[in-house]
Amino acid sequence: MKKLAHTPYDGSATPFTIGLKPFDMANWIEIDGDLEAYLAEKDRLFLTAPDRVFMARPDTVEAQREVLDDLVRHLPERFPGTYGLAEDRMAIGEEGRSVPLAADDPAPLKTASLLVQDDLVLMRKCDDGWRLVAASLCFPSSWSLAEKFDRPMQVIHATVPDFGPGTRTAGMITRIFDKLRVELPVERLNWSLQENAALYHPRSKKERDEGREVDGGFLAGMSPDRIHLRVERQTLRKMPRSGDILFTIRIFLDPISVLVSHPAGPELACRLLGQLAALDAEQLAYKGLAVGRERLTAYLRQVADSAPVALDGQSRQRV
Repeated sequence: MKKLAHTPYDGSATPFTIGLKPFDMANWIEIDGDLEAYLAEKDRLFLTAPDRVFMARPDTVEAQREVLDDLVRHLPERFPGTYGLAEDRMAIGEEGRSVPLAADDPAPLKTASLLVQDDLVLMRKCDDGWRLVAASLCFPSSWSLAEKFDRPMQVIHATVPDFGPGTRTAGMITRIFDKLRVELPVERLNWSLQENAALYHPRSKKERDEGREVDGGFLAGMSPDRIHLRVERQTLRKMPRSGDILFTIRIFLDPISVLVSHPAGPELACRLLGQLAALDAEQLAYKGLAVGRERLTAYLRQVADSAPVALDGQSRQRV
């Protein structure tokens, strides 16, 4: 039975809100049985599109090194059955994967990203706010690193409804970053929908603006059972040496059809229906559902109606 690791679409997280909460550093990194597949996809992307998945300012090497050092300490301690540290390399899993750890590594953040399923992004406080100054981004959720690199956070969020420059949410995010403490890391979850099982999903703003998507949203015209649920677990940590903020992004990707056979599937479908119903026109367009929502909601209603008992033992309310 497929286990859904995180289900923010069940109402535990509200779309287009910040929704940060503290977490235990023991749970900083999450791994699962797909670790080797994720790392193999990173290998492929660094081989075929290196300039698209890694960018860093020259003045970030020491901050990158701090991230790598932290992961090299954390992973063997937290997952001793999966990670083994030798003098100059990290062994991972049972497939013979080994990542060299060179003292003169010119791109330590790239090396760090080859250890984990997460993408890794460094944000730095500059004169015009927090900027994205280094990133290993192999699994973007519909955004392009080239469009965001070395830009202020409010510009990065310009296309997100209610998150752009001058919005109340943008001001709140800046204050959160300014006040983030080394000893108190935070995390958040969000969800989106996509048309396939690709981890590398760099549909950029430019591509949207040039009309390369299907009119009405990229899910328009798709059979609903082919849609995939994409969940991001994001963590934010203020690094003690550099003062930069490390932003980790871990993708969990499941076909929406898993809800049909999952024990909690009917209840999850019902609650996802509620979240879809609450999205306004701008939010629907951002999630690619300007046209596709009706067919998707019909599909989810069928799943929701397949069992009468809710997770909490109470009757479901129809959406």
